[in-house]
Amino acid sequence: MDDNELYSIGDVARRTGLNVSAIRYYSDVDIVAPTRVTDAGHRLYDVRAVARLELIRTLRDLDAGLDDIRRLLDGETSLHDLLVAHLEIVERQERGLRARRAVLRTLVKQGGTADQAALMRKLVSMPDEERERLVDDFWNDVAEGLDVPAGFVDRLRTMRPRLPEDPTLVQLEAWIELADLVQGAEFRNKVRSYLQDTYSTSPGRELAAAPVQDFIYETGTAIMEEVMAAFRSGLRADSPQAQDLVVRMAAAAAEAVGTRSTAESRARMATGFLMAEQFEREEPEESHRYDASHGRYVSLVAVINDLPPDTGEFASFAGWLAAALGASSR
Repeated sequence: MDDNELYSIGDVARRTGLNVSAIRYYSDVDIVAPTRVTDAGHRLYDVRAVARLELIRTLRDLDAGLDDIRRLLDGETSLHDLLVAHLEIVERQERGLRARRAVLRTLVKQGGTADQAALMRKLVSMPDEERERLVDDFWNDVAEGLDVPAGFVDRLRTMRPRLPEDPTLVQLEAWIELADLVQGAEFRNKVRSYLQDTYSTSPGRELAAAPVQDFIYETGTAIMEEVMAAFRSGLRADSPQAQDLVVRMAAAAAEAVGTRSTAESRARMATGFLMAEQFEREEPEESHRYDASHGRYVSLVAVINDLPPDTGEFASFAGWLAAALGASSR
């Protein structure tokens, strides 16, 4: 385009994609005035005015408001600041649309009612404090009358949902399901019953004791990561490397509970892991019970918190540990 050439409003409309009435409107409200008006009243625009109109078209396509555009053209704000502010608005709208989509998808799946729709909308827009209170209420009720080692429920309640500021649709759907579950008496009773039956008597009670839990989740994490990595690498359970790893693991576990690791204690551990493997493979009903109670809570929290999913390899891992511990105790 020639810097000195003037263009009719029809030419400007074709070049910018704006319609003639919009160009006239921007002139009438003093956003982009014509460079010159002929004696016959025809509006003419130079290349700079055309460029401003093209910018307006771009910003309007992005839903920028006329007041913001006027401030930009008058030099009261920068293009960067305008775009940053507008990006925040668009992202906020996107989060709102995503939340509504999650509610609609869940309602379609469940064949929900109007009351359920209102509840779900409340759940996705719930502030962090209310989410925390909801989860605390759940665990306080589950813990009521539960006969398990001291501190075990407090350990369980540390795994709680942390919905990110910009959640995905899957995370929103997981939160809607979890929030609905933890408020229900039926699910609370299922979790309480599962924990009571699993961890109130041996061997679960010993597993839930504070020293063992501290080893699993704190002091023993490093050695357990080494052992798991060896298992996943395909290392033979009876290899010297595997036996060395489980000997170190057993020693660390024994130290955590105030005892000393011996060949005999490793043989007992091997038996325990072998029983765990057999139980996992041969008791599908108990596995289903976990999946429908505490396991469902754990899996939904994992989705919300964007944690890796359960790989379902516990039985194989327990069998590998049993074999390695058995080999090390002979």
